[in-house]
Amino acid sequence: MKATATAHPIQGLVKYHGMRDPELRLPYHDSISVCTAPSRTTTTAEFGATDEDVYVVDGDPIEGRGAERIDAVVDEVRKRAGIDAPVRLESENSFQSNVGFGSSSSGFAAAAMALCAAADLDLSRPEVSTVARRGSSSAARAVTGAFSHLYAGLNDDDCRSERIETDLENDLRIVAALVPSYKETEQAHAEAADSHMFQARMAHIHGQIAEMRDALRSADFERTFELAEHDSLSLAATTMTGPAGWVYWQPRTIAVFNAVRALRTEGVPVYFSTDTGASVYVNTTADHVDRVESAVADCGVETAVWEVGGPAEIRPASEALF
Repeated sequence: MKATATAHPIQGLVKYHGMRDPELRLPYHDSISVCTAPSRTTTTAEFGATDEDVYVVDGDPIEGRGAERIDAVVDEVRKRAGIDAPVRLESENSFQSNVGFGSSSSGFAAAAMALCAAADLDLSRPEVSTVARRGSSSAARAVTGAFSHLYAGLNDDDCRSERIETDLENDLRIVAALVPSYKETEQAHAEAADSHMFQARMAHIHGQIAEMRDALRSADFERTFELAEHDSLSLAATTMTGPAGWVYWQPRTIAVFNAVRALRTEGVPVYFSTDTGASVYVNTTADHVDRVESAVADCGVETAVWEVGGPAEIRPASEALF
């Protein structure tokens, strides 16, 4: 009853904001994202190896709210498998977490995949996505990988993730611009509906989803990532006009935005995107990535070049973390 899995974090393209049901983490509306590789989370889970549940991430024991979110995934697996054994779960990230690069998505996706395998549950990835969603709605899309669509709904039959096939997978390059700044995504989701901008976003988002799916199907790079850039601005407007007035962009975030727009005036296909954090995803093509990375690095930020990552995977026993 032991298994190891890996998953890649997501970059939100049409991002969900706010949760209709915080316990089941059912979002108000659909969302679309793309997984980023080689950044990844590796997780090993084993039932019956300890006297009580033990959770460790990057060498640190997890307690409090973090443990409660893992509990939600573990308990769902126990319920489906009909077992009550305690679990030992250890996880490691290959990239910096809690800076706006989707670590919760890969973390809960890898956890769900490993837990389901350790419990001997034979589930499809869309089915596993409903388990991962209980820890993080974005994790549902990290389970199915690459470009994926999480459908809104009130149950697991409807609220699950499915992959979108597109020819953009091979040519996309993502310059990750690291702007370290602590973020509190749960707070942003909790108060999203209290923003006066929320209903405007809800009215707009369904058309945005349809446009994004069409752009991906036709492999239209410019339309896909122009939509993602504008969605980032819409998300920020809603977050900044909530009760806390939370502004998470930093001066170097804005500097990257300006560098991207300057490159576009020179004919470079490049667009920025952010989730709830100060770090920036800069989306471009393989032919232009070196020039784009150089311009982003000149903003005084640490950079990495990522590609499209696939779905969550079970790994060989030799790769177990314990």
